[in-house]
Amino acid sequence: MADKLISEQPISFFDRLNRWLRTSIMLKIAVIGILVLVLLIPSNILRSLIVDREVTRNEAIAEVSAKWGGEQVIGGPVLSVPYELVSKDDKGKTQSQTMYAHFLPDDLQFDGQVQPEKRNRGIFVVMLYNTRLTIRGNFRKPSVTSLGLSPAVMQWDKAFLSLGISDMKGIRNVITFRVNNQVLMAEPGIPSSDIVSSGVSVPISLAAETYQFESIINLNGSTQLSFLPFGKETRVHLQSPWTTPSFTGSFLPDQRSVTDQGFRASWKVLQFNRNFPQQGLGNFLSKTTPNEDGEPQRATSFTPEELPTFGVKLLLPVDEYQKTMRSAKYGIMFVILTFVAFFFVEILDRRRIHPIQYLLVGFAIFLFYLLLLSISEQISFDWAYLISGCIILTLITLYVRYVFHNVRLTILFSVVLALLYGFFYSLLQLEDYSLLLGSFGLLLILGVIMYLTRNVNWYQAYDSE
Repeated sequence: MADKLISEQPISFFDRLNRWLRTSIMLKIAVIGILVLVLLIPSNILRSLIVDREVTRNEAIAEVSAKWGGEQVIGGPVLSVPYELVSKDDKGKTQSQTMYAHFLPDDLQFDGQVQPEKRNRGIFVVMLYNTRLTIRGNFRKPSVTSLGLSPAVMQWDKAFLSLGISDMKGIRNVITFRVNNQVLMAEPGIPSSDIVSSGVSVPISLAAETYQFESIINLNGSTQLSFLPFGKETRVHLQSPWTTPSFTGSFLPDQRSVTDQGFRASWKVLQFNRNFPQQGLGNFLSKTTPNEDGEPQRATSFTPEELPTFGVKLLLPVDEYQKTMRSAKYGIMFVILTFVAFFFVEILDRRRIHPIQYLLVGFAIFLFYLLLLSISEQISFDWAYLISGCIILTLITLYVRYVFHNVRLTILFSVVLALLYGFFYSLLQLEDYSLLLGSFGLLLILGVIMYLTRNVNWYQAYDSE
């Protein structure tokens, strides 16, 4: 009788609340969602750390490049002739100003060998190069009447050729020009910065109808070598033992060959492929931009950075920071899928897992990306991914062994985790097909979850207390 009275005692509010807290599926899902939001904090910290390390790497590259030679842009030669521009001010006083008429070559050809060289700055690798460029081409005798000038105002005796070189620190040998079989010694600096602002120049006597020129320059640079298409026809031929080039700029090479022995590339750019003429006054290189009505109009002149360039960039085979950042972007999805696996272990095996245990596993997953970042700075990215994955997989496996108290579940969970690491590694390798592979992968995961939970009674997922 006493036992019957005890069993019929009503359950208190706190007992029912405690039971609800322990058995509510919706509450568990809400807690998991909150944990995912909490883990966004280390995710953002990790991405900031990757960016900081990349900035440090770039600063190391800039420091070495500043002493060796930066990204080189070669422009010219350009033939320039000064003239006197006479004008009157508001008070009627006569003023005289020296201006320049500039003439671009009819034919321009660059032939070069690019020899790459790696330098180390601490743990960072800096990509440098040395190039020997042979520059050939020709000019016709300038015609100033087409520019609206009188030959009488031209200072023919002060004409000069200028060759634009973006970073003068990279020049390794004395530069000379052979013009119509006459050897002329170049001087640093350019009297006029209308066309190019940095480089060398050489005085030239304008006494012939055509001018054949040739020059050989020995130049250091870093990462990228580019050219300005100043000829009516500009041809560039480059070869190098570097096996991972990236052809950059406004024009792609007409012919290229990339093998295990290096690359060869050839460009041909016509004057019709650019938006400036062959001759002009002052900074005559100008661009066309739309006005407020959307109609094209002549606007300000090009800055040197806006001129159409083309060339080659010597890429390192692997940019570990770029790949690590791409990996970290999948981090929160990795956490969600791991939590989903934990959750269905709870549902299918009637085993409760505490939110703290979820959180510890989540932190372990983000520790993988920190290990990946630090190890990939020392060895190749692929090996760093394998080592980091094995370390974290071992750590989580040993932990969940004591959480599940079930060897079969532990092995199954570890296999699922290993498959996830393999899946996300595949996404990193297949850049062009990562969206397609990711879509089908998530579809497969959803299908497996739906199959495993097809008989689950979500209202009575846990055993009765």
